[in-house]
Amino acid sequence: MSIGNQIKKFRIEKKATQEELAAYLGVSAQAVSKWETNASMPDITLLPPLATFFGVAIDEFFAISEEKQFERIENMIFRERRIPQETFQQAVHFLEEQIGKDANNIRAYQNLAYLYNQRASSDHVLASEYAKRVIELDPDHKPGWVAFQEANHAVCGDEWYDNHFAVIEYCREILNKYPENYRALYTIIENLLADNRFDDAVPYIQKIGAAAPWSHQMLLYSGDVAYGHGNLEEAICFWNRAVEAYPNRWQAWCDRADRMKKLGYLSEAIADYEKCMEIQEKPRMTDGFHSLAQLHEQIGDYEAAVKDNERIIQILAEDFHITGGEGVDSVKREIERLKEIAEKNQN
Repeated sequence: MSIGNQIKKFRIEKKATQEELAAYLGVSAQAVSKWETNASMPDITLLPPLATFFGVAIDEFFAISEEKQFERIENMIFRERRIPQETFQQAVHFLEEQIGKDANNIRAYQNLAYLYNQRASSDHVLASEYAKRVIELDPDHKPGWVAFQEANHAVCGDEWYDNHFAVIEYCREILNKYPENYRALYTIIENLLADNRFDDAVPYIQKIGAAAPWSHQMLLYSGDVAYGHGNLEEAICFWNRAVEAYPNRWQAWCDRADRMKKLGYLSEAIADYEKCMEIQEKPRMTDGFHSLAQLHEQIGDYEAAVKDNERIIQILAEDFHITGGEGVDSVKREIERLKEIAEKNQN
């Protein structure tokens, strides 16, 4: 569709006359008529006021395919730090239109979920900064602390609020329909363990062994249950067996490292994280380096934490051809933060 056709479409939707649009732009009605019949095109300098008059983005004058619009939204979700409200609403409108055409459009539903999650995440970042300001002004201000906890998904101490009851119950519903669905089993086990409901997790751990016989997770989770019941030696035995049984599965090394890190076995955790990154095939996930960066910061090795983040940027470039956008920018901000801390500690 041409620019002229788009102008006509938007004008009719707005129920405006050619004369009204012409008066707003300071051109003749004949000029608008020529645009709409594709006899001529508006000057490029008129695109911003045209967009303002119709309440649309400039790029909406340049019709693109539905596939391109999907791609644009997906890139925006994963590359933008904060999506402008107008752009957000335009994306929602497009996706809802797609669902109107096909109520089973999984891609549209998925993008809506990711879009709203992206906004929630970016809003929480802002909320956290405002809450920190409250706390800095008054460290005893309870509402400021409550806002900070909520923005950062922190534990607040109220069991009914901190638990994962709703997630667990939804997973039960899914598993009633699809008893061996791996992702539902994975999610319910992780959340039951997080809520210290160790015995409730056992039947699902047994099921995931059948649903994912190629995985180390049955051994891993069995160790988590043992640890939850206070049997540390038995737990470590299970976690070691998970790595021994699946030595080429990088996730096994990463998962054991996570547990060693929490137990304070830092040298063991570092070795496991390095191993998980070493054995991965491309495209590599950056989980291990993210965890290493946190661990190195925890022990005060800021130089090593900077290098971990630099390796994340390298992987994004080499394996995913990502050299810009929020995924890279957030890591660069982390590097600058670590460098500032290291400099302060030296002075």
